[in-house]
Amino acid sequence: MSVLLQVSGLEVAYGPVRAVRGVDLEVNHGEIRAILGANGAGKSSIIRAIMGLVKPRGGTVAFAGQALHKLLPHKVNECGIAWVPEGRQVFSTLTVQENLLMGAFGLRGQAAHARQEEIMDMFPPLRDRRAQLAGSLSGGEQQMLAIGRALMSNPRLLLMDEPSLGLAPKVVRSLFDLAQEIRARGISILMAEQNARQALRVADYAYLLEVGEIRGGGSAGEMEASETIRRVYLGG
Repeated sequence: MSVLLQVSGLEVAYGPVRAVRGVDLEVNHGEIRAILGANGAGKSSIIRAIMGLVKPRGGTVAFAGQALHKLLPHKVNECGIAWVPEGRQVFSTLTVQENLLMGAFGLRGQAAHARQEEIMDMFPPLRDRRAQLAGSLSGGEQQMLAIGRALMSNPRLLLMDEPSLGLAPKVVRSLFDLAQEIRARGISILMAEQNARQALRVADYAYLLEVGEIRGGGSAGEMEASETIRRVYLGG
C-alpha cells in the first residue's frame, strides 16, 4: 500500500510545554491507524497539528506528497482531510440537516444536498431526525452527526479525535464498526483513542504515545501481545 499521510519529526508546544516530541507516523491508503495513549499524552495535539489547528514548532506533515504543515485548516480540508473533533462539537441550536450542510466545504446548492442524502443513507438515524436540533440528540447520535458532517466534504482521510469519549460501551462498539464501514468506502482513518481494546479491534496498525513521544508501534496483533499494552490499556 502507498503512503497517504506522512508525519516526520513533529513538535508541538504550548509556550514552554512540549506536548509532542519528534513524532513520526504514517497512514497508508485504505488503512485505519490508531494513536493510543492516556489522557494528556499528546494525541489530540498530533491530530490538531495535522489539521492545521495548531502550528507545529518543528517537523513536517505531508498528504499525498503535498506539504500541509504551513496550511490553514480550510486549506487542509480542501486537500482531502476532514476532522471529527473531541467532544463532537455539533452546533446544538442548528438542526441535523443544517449541521451536515456546515460540513459541505466546496459544495453548493444541489451538490451539497445530494451529498447530504448520501450521508443520511449511511446513517439512517440522522435521516429520521433531520429536522431535530442537534443539541437534543443522544451522545451517540451526536457523534454520528459529527462523523457525518466531516464526511460531507468527501475526504480521503478522516481524523477522529477520541471518538469513544463519554459514550456507553454498546454505542462505542457500534461506532468502531462504523469506522470499518467508512474504511470500506475507500476513506482512510487516523484516530486518537484511549479505548485501546476497541481501537485494536478495527485498526490495521497502532502507535503507543506516552508523554508526547511514540514508545512503540505495530499491527493490532502485535500491540495486543505487548505486555505494556495488556497491563496498562487492556486490563491484564
